[in-house]
Amino acid sequence: MALGDLMTSRFSQLSLAVSNHVTDGNASGGDYHEDAASADLASQRMDFDTASTSSYANAAASSATVPTTMAYLPQTVVLCELRHAAFEASTPTGPSDSGLVSKWRPKDRMKTGCVALVLCLNISVDPPDVIKISPCARMECWIDPFSMAPQKALETIGKNLRDQYERWQPKARCKVELDPTVDEVKKLCNTCRRYAKSERVLFHYNGHGVPKPTTNGEIWLFNKSYTQYIPLPISDLDSWLRTPSIYVFDCSAAGMIVNAFIELLDSGTSNYPGSARDCILLAACEAHETLPQSAEFPADVFTSCLTTPIKMALRWFCTRSLLHESLDCSLIDKIPGRQNDRKTLLGELNWIFTAVTDTIAWNVLPHELFRRLFRQDLLVASLFRNFLLADRIMRSANCSPVSYPMLPPTHQHHMWDAWDMAAEICLSQLPALVEDHTAEFQPSPFFTEQLTAFEVWLDHGSEHKKPPEQLPIVLQVLLSQCHRFRALVLLGRFLDMGPWAVDLALSVGIFPYVLKLLQTTTPELRQILVFIWTKILALDKSCQVDLVKDGGHVYFIRFLNSVEAYPEQRAMAAFVLAVIVDGHRRGQEACIEAGLIHVCLKHLHSSVQNDAQTEPLFLQWLCLCLGKLWEDFTEAQIIGLQADAPSICTSLLCEPQPEVRASAVFALATLLDVGFDSFRDGVGGDEECDDDEKSRSEIVVIIKSFLNIVSDGSPLVRAEVAVALARFAFGHKPHFKSIAAAYLKPQSNSLLNSLPLLANINGSGNIVSSQIGP
Repeated sequence: MALGDLMTSRFSQLSLAVSNHVTDGNASGGDYHEDAASADLASQRMDFDTASTSSYANAAASSATVPTTMAYLPQTVVLCELRHAAFEASTPTGPSDSGLVSKWRPKDRMKTGCVALVLCLNISVDPPDVIKISPCARMECWIDPFSMAPQKALETIGKNLRDQYERWQPKARCKVELDPTVDEVKKLCNTCRRYAKSERVLFHYNGHGVPKPTTNGEIWLFNKSYTQYIPLPISDLDSWLRTPSIYVFDCSAAGMIVNAFIELLDSGTSNYPGSARDCILLAACEAHETLPQSAEFPADVFTSCLTTPIKMALRWFCTRSLLHESLDCSLIDKIPGRQNDRKTLLGELNWIFTAVTDTIAWNVLPHELFRRLFRQDLLVASLFRNFLLADRIMRSANCSPVSYPMLPPTHQHHMWDAWDMAAEICLSQLPALVEDHTAEFQPSPFFTEQLTAFEVWLDHGSEHKKPPEQLPIVLQVLLSQCHRFRALVLLGRFLDMGPWAVDLALSVGIFPYVLKLLQTTTPELRQILVFIWTKILALDKSCQVDLVKDGGHVYFIRFLNSVEAYPEQRAMAAFVLAVIVDGHRRGQEACIEAGLIHVCLKHLHSSVQNDAQTEPLFLQWLCLCLGKLWEDFTEAQIIGLQADAPSICTSLLCEPQPEVRASAVFALATLLDVGFDSFRDGVGGDEECDDDEKSRSEIVVIIKSFLNIVSDGSPLVRAEVAVALARFAFGHKPHFKSIAAAYLKPQSNSLLNSLPLLANINGSGNIVSSQIGP
């Protein structure tokens, strides 16, 4: 049976204020910058800034004002079943492709390595199929093209668009072509594909200065003398850019291009197999629609939504807000702060917008499509979040953006109301902040309210009800220190509802967040983080690889060795470490280097010396951790023998709990694998004989202790003894015989008489595999 199947727990519904498991302390930590390759967090930054005692107290006080009942840690942690009658194979190391486990992992992490920007504006010359109204939308990338010379305006617009994309993906290579010919676009596409290699290429097309696409989906470019419009078939564009790719088409009747592309993919005539899977399309409107011309919008309203969403959203909302008479829209360009600084007004708005759009997508899309569009590629995720805004704004002008894969309509989702309220609260402070730079910004109550909504769901929700829609917001809240503690507590309560809840949390993208949180030393978070990781590893053992790679095992070893933690909390840490080393050689080596054997043996030894009753579950998982740590690992077994592990573990065979006795047998059994050969083959010098004799005596002690409990009253213990003796006898038959003859002659008859009993422990006549470890 897999280690994870043995661990479960209950949350006690205690008030946070009276929980006896809360450890007081000051928040601390270091600056954190998210690695763009690890998760969908490049534009975010975890607030691991060092906080003073007073600042943390203020945050705690503000959280306490919300009436809540939050369980912090379980008071009791118990086995699912204390007597196990069924057995199953453990989860193999690494991601699994079937079943509940590991489906949450993005199968193909992708990155957009190159961005091709094609602008066909032909400033001052209107296309023949366009009749403009007056006044008409004119702004392109927030530049009025008629405010300067046409060529200079074209270059400025191209530069602005490139800067906007580079803000979303700083490492991408952006190349711009202004009013290009077909040959120039071909050269651009081939260059981008050659540079990007197997990474995704983004192709952005602005066709405001050329006719609408043809019914065949051809887009228009220019000849060298700008006397003709030249069509470019989509099939040619597909052959140049190949796959993977993402296209943005900002022009009237853009839906025609999407239809032609889909027909090309479905017909199988696409130049490169797999294009349907790796081709993403975003278009400004449907095939029969024309872009909005109202002066209320910029001419490139679709592009503005995709590349400058906060500015576009606030300008659109400002005219519809109750503040429109008292708020000058020009102040929006003066919003103080930075988008990646959540303590500023601009950062707060960007943070809320990300949470809202992620929540909408999570609740309306199939989870597989959500992971592909919002968790696979950083730039694609940003564009699709902003596409939801474009769907809302452009539909107000009777224009419907189109995407492939197709998304359901989201413009009337109720989360937009929450965004409007948060935006209005922030905008109400804007005049004072602009006039007085010393004025203090007051954050929106958006996240506090959403956490309260999540808590209400926890009080009444279940596996059979609709999942909590606030789950993506809980993920976002983990980025902020002032909300992080409450969010982790609520997240722990959610994970405790069952494996389905853990899978949902992993699917929404919680894993890289809680992995990076192991880098913080904030004492208040340690206990709840250990519990959360217990739940994650109980579901998916493959996370052991990620933990060891990031050095997370050190976090749990320190927690295991801390004096503040309660035994049942340390038991969870021991469980996590047991899973980390279970069948994972790199994990075993890393934990050996960190001194895990000595830490576990120290706790076991102190429990034997101490007259007070020690938590049985803690002793059980310490033994299981040791057993898995030195299982099939000779170097660790030798360290264990040298650290007097046999005598320490043998003393546990008298514990009243059968689970503890069985776990001790398991640890001793895996230690027996070292035999004598490893000592005789080692480099012992003149002390080789002494080492060999010492190892003999240690193994004799272990086997004698096994013979003393072959008739243990617990079938769980008897099964472990049978497995241990069978393993040793099979691997070391000559040594087993010599030991029996030289040391165990009085007990040999007892052993032989016990074998029939051991062979029929489970009534099937077969010696079963270990019931404690996998």
